[in-house]
Amino acid sequence: MAALRVAVPVLLGLWLGRAAAAVPLVIWHGMGDSCCNPLSMGYIKKIVEDKIPGIYVLSLKIGSNLVQDVENSFFMNVNDQVREVCSQLAKDPLLKGGYNAMGFSQGGQFLRAVAQRCPSPPMLNLISIGGQHQGVYGFPRCPGESSHICDWIRKTLDLGAYTQAVQEHLVQAEYWHDPLKEEDYRKNSIFLADINQERGINETYKKNLMALKKFVMVRFLNDTMVDPPISEWFGFYKSGQAKETIPLKETSLYTEDRLGLQEMDKAGKLVFLGVEGDHLHFTEPWFYITILPFLR
Repeated sequence: MAALRVAVPVLLGLWLGRAAAAVPLVIWHGMGDSCCNPLSMGYIKKIVEDKIPGIYVLSLKIGSNLVQDVENSFFMNVNDQVREVCSQLAKDPLLKGGYNAMGFSQGGQFLRAVAQRCPSPPMLNLISIGGQHQGVYGFPRCPGESSHICDWIRKTLDLGAYTQAVQEHLVQAEYWHDPLKEEDYRKNSIFLADINQERGINETYKKNLMALKKFVMVRFLNDTMVDPPISEWFGFYKSGQAKETIPLKETSLYTEDRLGLQEMDKAGKLVFLGVEGDHLHFTEPWFYITILPFLR
């Protein structure tokens, strides 16, 4: 009986130790969403916590309240957002040992910027769910199809995506990639052209990204929002036209290995996943079977 009294606390301590050892998860939402929407990020947070007991999940909020968080997904300079997130992560004692990251839609490329720019605390695995890593050339629709915000974004991008004022104050312009105006894009894009090494090689960006254990990219095979959908796997339109697309391995980003993606690919660190459905449409079983293993 005495042995049992000793064994129970020891076993309990071992169980608690394993639960506490779950790698923390950082989530970044997409355009028009917020950190804590019970139908989106709040829901993802809950099902991860249910399936991985003891895990710490941080769903990023940019701003002091949910309204600001939504507004900032449209109008806050992405570089400022990334700096804010890097500061949040560095100050969080629960992340100091490292964390996994999962970004939804534009949150995917934003978290990649965090990986490239802010190596402390270390990001271990990056999961991009519908992230547009080569940018977009068009918004067939956006959250709230009848919203005046969506209409205004389309008109603004058509008229002057690469003007300084638009680049500084419209998030979607900062990853607008016009294949008919590649030189304008390379010269004036203040976010995407930088993290994609379009103006030169930042060796720190390359080193930091290559430190990831896995870089998982999920593409929605019936996507009607992202143009072109292959951007979710780092492909894009062939330069000079907007009809024919090329995969990552045929892009100069890969062949010149400006980000280390070629080396990561050869090392088995790049994971390309396809899921049937429109943008960000997936089932719980798919999430459990396909995504959760990267978080354990």
